[in-house]
Amino acid sequence: MNYRKNKIELENNGYSILTDLYSQGEVDQIVDCIAKSDTSGSSFLKTKDVFAIRQLMKNIPELGGLLFNDKLIDLISTLSYSEYFLTKAIYFDKPSESNWFVAYHQDLSISVDQKVDLDNYTNWTFKKEQFGVQPPTKVLQDTITIRIHLDDTDEGNGALKVIPKSHLKGIIRLDSNDWKVEDEYICSVKKGGAMLMKPLTLHASNRTVNGKRRRVIHLEFNKHRLPEALNWLEYYEIKKQ
Repeated sequence: MNYRKNKIELENNGYSILTDLYSQGEVDQIVDCIAKSDTSGSSFLKTKDVFAIRQLMKNIPELGGLLFNDKLIDLISTLSYSEYFLTKAIYFDKPSESNWFVAYHQDLSISVDQKVDLDNYTNWTFKKEQFGVQPPTKVLQDTITIRIHLDDTDEGNGALKVIPKSHLKGIIRLDSNDWKVEDEYICSVKKGGAMLMKPLTLHASNRTVNGKRRRVIHLEFNKHRLPEALNWLEYYEIKKQ
């Protein structure tokens, strides 16, 4: 597959959409693997509006061989010539009657193994038994997010809305005049497709209004080794098939 067009769109606009990353059979295998997993641990979040699995590869290691097919590996290789590795994996299941919505924001935090006093690492958090921190902007700029869609998704069941090119402005104050909601684009994605995104791209999602489920696997990739004494909470090396 030739993903050069997606690479250019991601760099220029902060997002790109592609189809057929996974076949129907591959999607069924992924869904079945998740359904058979033990959901009793602290990394599993269950509410009436969302079901989520954090540290997905650690909790369901069997997914590795299903997610990292030849197409995904080829896509990552095309997006960057550097050696990228997985740093975050989350599964989101937004039920058909969900009222869950997310306002416009940038993804400014990475997950790490401990809290360490380091220059340019700020805004520390500790949620769901894991540390988060805002790293130097360069780390965020070099992050690649790939959202794998296990259902058809449009504005009726929470497709992401983005502000194109907002990633080019660095970290944005949401009360500033650096962006306009009128510029938003709704990223509809077909089942088995994916949305690519830069974490500094302003994005949001609406409540579900069409009674359709939305299941997404959110993957983040990076190439940076963190300073001594600090490690990525999740690290998964990409192995070629």
